[in-house]
Amino acid sequence: MNTSNTTQEDLALGHRLRVLRERAGLSQRSLAKKVGVPNSTISLIESGKTNPSVGALRKILDGIPVSLSEFFAFEPAPERQIFYAAEELVEIGKKNLSLKQVGATLIGRAMMLLRETYAPGADTGRVMYGHEGEEGGIVISGRVEITVGEERKILGPGDAYYFDSRVPHRFRQVGPEPCVLFSACTPPTF
Repeated sequence: MNTSNTTQEDLALGHRLRVLRERAGLSQRSLAKKVGVPNSTISLIESGKTNPSVGALRKILDGIPVSLSEFFAFEPAPERQIFYAAEELVEIGKKNLSLKQVGATLIGRAMMLLRETYAPGADTGRVMYGHEGEEGGIVISGRVEITVGEERKILGPGDAYYFDSRVPHRFRQVGPEPCVLFSACTPPTF
């Protein structure tokens, strides 16, 4: 399996698998047990964080059951939900960085919206990264240091940012309290 950067194709494949699995009435755990793979494998595929080999995908699809050709021909309907309760936001972050995405999938969407919470000392990593698109956000509480290319600034409540996401960038929480911000990225390539 390839666990490199998430692409739109990985997200589409993962979403397709999730929809078909749920239509078959299977949980991630039950499908994993049925086909003899760790349930983390199903989770990683569905979240677009890994791209399975054809053999691994075929093994998983046998548990639904659906053929490879049926799988790739299937086009799930785009998500039509308009309003989201706080508990419906999808956690895509990890450890000290909570990234709560609005909507279960980004398929058919032109924008990604996130509620980001940086625990004290949290950051997006020492290595700056870039990706296609533009992003912006507003700090709600706490403080965050944002580095974009050679520019660096500490932002607090009410401060905002907007930049070309292709420029390598990094976010780092500073100060004693967690930082909460709302962000948008278009197209959703993060």
